Amino acid sequence: MGVRKLHQDEPDIDEDLVRALVDEQFPRWADLPLKYVDSHGTQNVLYRLGEEWVVRLPRLPGVVPELAGARQWMPYLAARLPVPVPEQVAEGEPGHGFPWPWAVHRWLPGENPAVGRLDRPGALAEDLAGFVTAMRAIDTAGAPESFRGRPLAERADGTREVIHRLDGTLDSAAALAVWDGAVRTPGAGRDVWLHGDLQPGNLLVSGGRLGAVIDFGCMGTGDPAVDLITAWYVLGGAERRIFREAAAVDDDAWARGRGWALTIAVHELAYYRDVNPFMVRTASRVVGEILDSTDHG
Repeated sequence: MGVRKLHQDEPDIDEDLVRALVDEQFPRWADLPLKYVDSHGTQNVLYRLGEEWVVRLPRLPGVVPELAGARQWMPYLAARLPVPVPEQVAEGEPGHGFPWPWAVHRWLPGENPAVGRLDRPGALAEDLAGFVTAMRAIDTAGAPESFRGRPLAERADGTREVIHRLDGTLDSAAALAVWDGAVRTPGAGRDVWLHGDLQPGNLLVSGGRLGAVIDFGCMGTGDPAVDLITAWYVLGGAERRIFREAAAVDDDAWARGRGWALTIAVHELAYYRDVNPFMVRTASRVVGEILDSTDHG
Protein backbone atom coordinates (compact mmCIF):
# COMPACT_ATOMS: atom_id res chain seq x y z
CA MET A 1 0.00 0.00 0.00
CA GLY A 2 1.39 3.39 -0.99
CA VAL A 3 1.92 6.41 1.23
CA ARG A 4 -1.09 8.73 1.47
CA LYS A 5 -0.52 11.85 -0.65
CA LEU A 6 -0.82 15.35 0.77
CA HIS A 7 -0.18 17.35 -2.41
CA GLN A 8 -1.16 17.14 -6.04
CA ASP A 9 1.28 15.39 -8.38
CA GLU A 10 3.22 13.60 -5.66
CA PRO A 11 5.10 10.51 -6.90
CA ASP A 12 3.95 7.09 -5.77
CA ILE A 13 6.00 5.98 -2.77
CA ASP A 14 5.81 2.68 -0.93
CA GLU A 15 8.12 0.27 0.90
CA ASP A 16 8.95 -1.70 -2.23
CA LEU A 17 10.24 1.46 -3.91
CA VAL A 18 12.36 2.47 -0.94
CA ARG A 19 13.72 -1.07 -0.59
CA ALA A 20 14.73 -1.11 -4.25
CA LEU A 21 16.44 2.29 -4.03
CA VAL A 22 18.38 1.41 -0.88
CA ASP A 23 19.42 -2.06 -1.99
CA GLU A 24 20.64 -0.88 -5.38
CA GLN A 25 22.43 2.27 -4.34
CA PHE A 26 23.58 1.39 -0.82
CA PRO A 27 24.04 -2.39 -0.69
CA ARG A 28 25.75 -2.12 2.71
CA TRP A 29 22.28 -1.44 4.13
CA ALA A 30 20.44 -4.09 2.12
CA ASP A 31 19.93 -6.35 5.16
CA LEU A 32 18.48 -3.63 7.39
CA PRO A 33 14.71 -3.62 7.93
CA LEU A 34 12.55 -0.75 6.69
CA LYS A 35 9.61 0.71 8.57
CA TYR A 36 7.36 3.56 7.51
CA VAL A 37 7.47 6.52 9.91
CA ASP A 38 4.05 8.06 10.38
CA SER A 39 5.40 11.56 10.93
CA HIS A 40 3.57 14.89 10.93
CA GLY A 41 5.87 16.29 8.25
CA THR A 42 4.38 17.40 4.94
CA GLN A 43 7.44 17.75 2.68
CA ASN A 44 9.16 14.36 2.93
CA VAL A 45 8.21 10.71 3.34
CA LEU A 46 10.24 8.92 6.02
CA TYR A 47 11.24 5.28 6.41
CA ARG A 48 13.26 4.04 9.37
CA LEU A 49 16.25 2.03 8.14
CA GLY A 50 17.49 -0.28 10.84
CA GLU A 51 18.11 1.35 14.21
CA GLU A 52 20.50 4.13 13.18
CA TRP A 53 19.18 5.66 9.97
CA VAL A 54 16.11 7.22 8.36
CA VAL A 55 15.42 7.53 4.63
CA ARG A 56 13.87 10.84 3.49
CA LEU A 57 12.17 11.08 0.10
CA PRO A 58 10.84 14.46 -1.12
CA ARG A 59 7.13 14.66 -1.83
CA LEU A 60 7.51 17.67 -4.14
CA PRO A 61 10.13 19.03 -6.55
CA GLY A 62 10.43 22.23 -4.52
CA VAL A 63 11.85 20.20 -1.63
CA VAL A 64 14.76 18.84 -3.68
CA PRO A 65 17.04 21.90 -3.38
CA GLU A 66 16.94 21.43 0.39
CA LEU A 67 19.26 18.43 -0.04
CA ALA A 68 22.10 20.64 -1.24
CA GLY A 69 21.37 23.18 1.47
CA ALA A 70 21.47 20.52 4.16
CA ARG A 71 24.71 19.10 2.81
CA GLN A 72 26.34 22.54 2.90
CA TRP A 73 24.93 24.12 6.05
CA MET A 74 23.78 21.50 8.56
CA PRO A 75 27.29 20.60 9.79
CA TYR A 76 27.97 24.32 10.29
CA LEU A 77 24.76 24.81 12.28
CA ALA A 78 25.10 21.56 14.22
CA ALA A 79 28.41 22.69 15.72
CA ARG A 80 26.77 25.87 17.05
CA LEU A 81 23.43 24.66 18.40
CA PRO A 82 22.62 23.34 21.89
CA VAL A 83 20.71 20.20 20.76
CA PRO A 84 21.23 17.63 18.00
CA VAL A 85 20.00 18.40 14.48
CA PRO A 86 19.74 16.16 11.39
CA GLU A 87 22.95 14.71 10.01
CA GLN A 88 22.86 13.65 6.36
CA VAL A 89 25.00 10.53 5.86
CA ALA A 90 24.21 9.63 2.25
CA GLU A 91 22.44 11.04 -0.80
CA GLY A 92 20.67 8.79 -3.28
CA GLU A 93 19.84 9.28 -6.94
CA PRO A 94 16.56 9.01 -8.87
CA GLY A 95 15.56 5.50 -9.79
CA HIS A 96 12.78 2.91 -10.09
CA GLY A 97 10.34 5.61 -11.14
CA PHE A 98 11.20 8.00 -8.32
CA PRO A 99 12.21 11.22 -10.08
CA TRP A 100 14.41 13.08 -7.59
CA PRO A 101 17.45 12.74 -5.33
CA TRP A 102 16.77 11.54 -1.80
CA ALA A 103 18.76 11.25 1.41
CA VAL A 104 19.62 9.08 4.39
CA HIS A 105 19.99 10.78 7.78
CA ARG A 106 21.07 9.60 11.19
CA TRP A 107 18.00 8.75 13.28
CA LEU A 108 17.38 11.11 16.19
CA PRO A 109 15.43 9.63 19.14
CA GLY A 110 12.57 11.37 20.92
CA GLU A 111 8.89 12.15 20.61
CA ASN A 112 7.04 15.16 19.26
CA PRO A 113 5.77 17.34 22.13
CA ALA A 114 2.16 16.63 23.08
CA VAL A 115 0.87 20.19 23.00
CA GLY A 116 -1.39 20.88 25.96
CA ARG A 117 0.02 17.85 27.80
CA LEU A 118 3.70 18.78 28.16
CA ASP A 119 5.57 16.97 30.92
CA ARG A 120 7.79 19.92 31.84
CA PRO A 121 6.34 22.94 30.05
CA GLY A 122 8.41 25.59 31.79
CA ALA A 123 11.66 23.74 31.14
CA LEU A 124 10.71 23.16 27.50
CA ALA A 125 9.95 26.87 27.12
CA GLU A 126 13.43 27.70 28.39
CA ASP A 127 14.98 25.10 26.08
CA LEU A 128 13.16 26.54 23.06
CA ALA A 129 14.29 30.03 24.00
CA GLY A 130 17.86 28.74 24.24
CA PHE A 131 17.63 27.20 20.80
CA VAL A 132 16.18 30.36 19.24
CA THR A 133 18.81 32.50 20.96
CA ALA A 134 21.60 30.24 19.69
CA MET A 135 20.24 30.33 16.13
CA ARG A 136 20.11 34.11 15.98
CA ALA A 137 23.69 34.39 17.34
CA ILE A 138 25.24 32.37 14.48
CA ASP A 139 27.25 34.29 11.89
CA THR A 140 25.15 34.77 8.74
CA ALA A 141 28.03 35.41 6.32
CA GLY A 142 27.23 33.66 3.02
CA ALA A 143 24.04 32.12 4.38
CA PRO A 144 20.97 31.63 2.14
CA GLU A 145 17.82 33.65 2.66
CA SER A 146 14.83 31.85 4.15
CA PHE A 147 11.67 32.23 2.08
CA ARG A 148 9.93 32.89 5.40
CA GLY A 149 12.34 35.60 6.38
CA ARG A 150 10.92 38.38 4.22
CA PRO A 151 8.90 41.28 5.68
CA LEU A 152 5.34 40.43 6.70
CA ALA A 153 4.05 43.16 4.38
CA GLU A 154 4.92 40.95 1.40
CA ARG A 155 2.36 38.42 2.67
CA ALA A 156 -0.27 41.02 3.57
CA ASP A 157 -2.76 40.65 0.73
CA GLY A 158 -2.47 36.88 0.43
CA THR A 159 -3.02 36.38 4.13
CA ARG A 160 -6.01 38.70 4.20
CA GLU A 161 -7.56 36.74 1.32
CA VAL A 162 -7.11 33.43 3.17
CA ILE A 163 -8.57 34.86 6.38
CA HIS A 164 -11.64 36.09 4.48
CA ARG A 165 -11.98 32.66 2.87
CA LEU A 166 -11.94 31.02 6.32
CA ASP A 167 -14.70 33.26 7.69
CA GLY A 168 -16.98 31.01 9.71
CA THR A 169 -14.11 28.66 10.51
CA LEU A 170 -12.46 31.42 12.53
CA ASP A 171 -13.27 34.95 13.72
CA SER A 172 -12.08 36.73 10.60
CA ALA A 173 -12.52 40.24 12.01
CA ALA A 174 -10.34 39.45 15.04
CA ALA A 175 -7.78 37.67 12.89
CA LEU A 176 -7.57 40.60 10.48
CA ALA A 177 -7.05 42.99 13.38
CA VAL A 178 -4.11 40.93 14.67
CA TRP A 179 -2.71 40.53 11.16
CA ASP A 180 -2.95 44.19 10.18
CA GLY A 181 -1.33 45.20 13.48
CA ALA A 182 1.56 42.82 12.87
CA VAL A 183 2.09 44.08 9.32
CA ARG A 184 2.31 47.67 10.59
CA THR A 185 4.91 46.78 13.24
CA PRO A 186 8.47 48.04 12.56
CA GLY A 187 10.88 45.41 11.25
CA ALA A 188 13.90 43.96 12.99
CA GLY A 189 16.56 45.93 11.17
CA ARG A 190 18.82 42.93 10.73
CA ASP A 191 18.50 39.33 9.57
CA VAL A 192 19.53 36.30 11.61
CA TRP A 193 19.72 32.55 11.08
CA LEU A 194 16.29 30.92 11.25
CA HIS A 195 15.01 27.39 11.52
CA GLY A 196 11.82 28.78 10.05
CA ASP A 197 9.30 26.14 11.13
CA LEU A 198 9.49 25.42 14.86
CA GLN A 199 6.26 23.44 15.03
CA PRO A 200 5.54 20.34 17.17
CA GLY A 201 6.27 17.95 14.31
CA ASN A 202 9.78 19.38 13.95
CA LEU A 203 10.72 19.10 17.62
CA LEU A 204 11.73 16.03 19.61
CA VAL A 205 11.50 15.90 23.38
CA SER A 206 12.94 13.45 25.87
CA GLY A 207 12.10 13.53 29.56
CA GLY A 208 10.09 16.66 28.92
CA ARG A 209 13.12 18.59 27.65
CA LEU A 210 14.05 19.56 24.11
CA GLY A 211 16.09 16.68 22.73
CA ALA A 212 16.52 17.60 19.06
CA VAL A 213 15.24 19.90 16.33
CA ILE A 214 14.59 18.40 12.89
CA ASP A 215 13.42 19.33 9.39
CA PHE A 216 15.39 22.45 8.50
CA GLY A 217 13.69 22.83 5.12
CA CYS A 218 12.82 26.49 5.82
CA MET A 219 16.25 27.39 7.19
CA GLY A 220 18.09 30.53 6.15
CA THR A 221 18.32 34.15 7.18
CA GLY A 222 15.50 36.57 7.88
CA ASP A 223 13.40 38.31 10.50
CA PRO A 224 14.18 36.80 13.93
CA ALA A 225 10.46 36.96 14.75
CA VAL A 226 9.81 33.97 12.46
CA ASP A 227 11.17 31.49 15.00
CA LEU A 228 8.92 32.94 17.69
CA ILE A 229 6.03 30.99 16.18
CA THR A 230 6.97 28.16 18.52
CA ALA A 231 5.52 30.22 21.39
CA TRP A 232 2.01 29.70 19.95
CA TYR A 233 2.54 26.38 18.18
CA VAL A 234 3.95 24.54 21.20
CA LEU A 235 3.43 26.50 24.41
CA GLY A 236 0.50 27.68 26.51
CA GLY A 237 0.06 31.18 27.90
CA ALA A 238 2.15 30.75 31.08
CA GLU A 239 4.96 29.05 29.20
CA ARG A 240 4.85 31.72 26.48
CA ARG A 241 5.77 34.29 29.10
CA ILE A 242 8.70 32.15 30.25
CA PHE A 243 9.83 31.73 26.65
CA ARG A 244 9.53 35.45 25.89
CA GLU A 245 11.55 36.49 28.92
CA ALA A 246 14.24 33.87 28.36
CA ALA A 247 14.56 34.81 24.68
CA ALA A 248 14.59 38.56 25.48
CA VAL A 249 11.88 39.44 22.94
CA ASP A 250 10.77 43.07 22.65
CA ASP A 251 7.22 44.23 21.90
CA ASP A 252 7.74 44.72 18.16
CA ALA A 253 9.32 41.31 17.62
CA TRP A 254 6.55 39.68 19.70
CA ALA A 255 3.87 41.33 17.56
CA ARG A 256 5.61 40.17 14.37
CA GLY A 257 6.02 36.69 15.82
CA ARG A 258 2.29 36.52 16.50
CA GLY A 259 1.71 37.67 12.92
CA TRP A 260 4.02 34.98 11.56
CA ALA A 261 2.23 32.31 13.58
CA LEU A 262 -1.12 33.56 12.30
CA THR A 263 -0.19 33.70 8.60
CA ILE A 264 1.35 30.22 8.70
CA ALA A 265 -1.59 28.74 10.63
CA VAL A 266 -4.35 30.16 8.40
CA HIS A 267 -2.58 28.99 5.25
CA GLU A 268 -2.27 25.51 6.80
CA LEU A 269 -5.97 25.53 7.68
CA ALA A 270 -6.90 26.34 4.10
CA TYR A 271 -4.41 24.04 2.37
CA TYR A 272 -4.61 20.89 4.52
CA ARG A 273 -8.31 21.00 5.42
CA ASP A 274 -9.18 17.72 3.68
CA VAL A 275 -5.89 15.79 3.79
CA ASN A 276 -4.03 16.30 7.08
CA PRO A 277 -6.12 16.28 10.27
CA PHE A 278 -3.09 16.78 12.54
CA MET A 279 -2.03 19.95 10.74
CA VAL A 280 -5.59 21.26 10.80
CA ARG A 281 -5.98 20.58 14.54
CA THR A 282 -2.63 22.20 15.26
CA ALA A 283 -3.36 25.27 13.12
CA SER A 284 -6.83 25.66 14.63
CA ARG A 285 -5.40 25.59 18.13
CA VAL A 286 -2.74 28.15 17.17
CA VAL A 287 -5.33 30.56 15.78
CA GLY A 288 -7.38 30.14 18.94
CA GLU A 289 -4.34 30.91 21.11
CA ILE A 290 -3.53 34.00 19.07
CA LEU A 291 -7.06 35.37 19.16
CA ASP A 292 -7.51 34.72 22.88
CA SER A 293 -7.84 38.24 24.28
CA THR A 294 -6.21 37.13 27.53
CA ASP A 295 -2.98 36.17 25.72
CA HIS A 296 -0.69 39.17 25.76
CA GLY A 297 2.50 37.14 25.95
